[in-house]
Amino acid sequence: MKTVLLSIAIAVTFASCQKDKKQNSETATLEFQTKTYEKKTALPCKTAVCAEVKIVVPEVSNVAVVADSINKKIFNTVRGIVYFGEKPSDGKTYEEVMAAFIDSYDKLKEEYADERPGWEAKVEASVAYTSDKILNIKLHNYTFTGGAHGYDGNRSLIFDKATGKSLEKNDILKDTIAFKVLAEKKFREKFKIPATKPINSTGMMFMKEVFELPQTYFYTDKGLLLYYNIYEIAAYVEGPKEVLIPYSEADTFLKIK
Repeated sequence: MKTVLLSIAIAVTFASCQKDKKQNSETATLEFQTKTYEKKTALPCKTAVCAEVKIVVPEVSNVAVVADSINKKIFNTVRGIVYFGEKPSDGKTYEEVMAAFIDSYDKLKEEYADERPGWEAKVEASVAYTSDKILNIKLHNYTFTGGAHGYDGNRSLIFDKATGKSLEKNDILKDTIAFKVLAEKKFREKFKIPATKPINSTGMMFMKEVFELPQTYFYTDKGLLLYYNIYEIAAYVEGPKEVLIPYSEADTFLKIK
């Protein structure tokens, strides 16, 4: 009998601890430390720098239950930006990711000594928006590895603050089909495209002349920002495109805010 009672007591205590951990993660304020990582090639160059990398990221420094998920997602996203070749490096740290990028340059420099302009990779991540339920990280990135110009863009990472889970489009939108109708209406209004004309009639480049939602969303104080990076729906010279859906109209479609 005593053994049974002891087992029950242990089970209750364990469940209580798990509940307390969840409540603490839901109510605790996330604290961030901004970390900066930099590396330049050591090869002699005609210009000041052959290749350089600079990465600035916010890292959650408390609430271990969610910090690992958030910090790891930010790292993996950066690793998917700072690389040259067919796939990202296998680096496990920011230092290893930077070293792989520099090494790619050094190898090409040795083979084509007079034909390698300097390379550059920069990622600056910051907290774009936070509420009781979500955290939105913005990653502004620029890479140049030769050619007419580099690539400048923004990425958005949205997290559930209580769990650290990364949220995708279907996690934040209730009805993407209905939301797409609203988004197209707002898009046409902003860029002055009559409802009676094809969506590409003013120079846009939507596939098959059909409006599509972007890959990137940002929560802001005023509403949900739909962000189209360079090349996504328009030529490079047109730059990125963005449309703000005020919360007064977007709230109906949002699962979390």
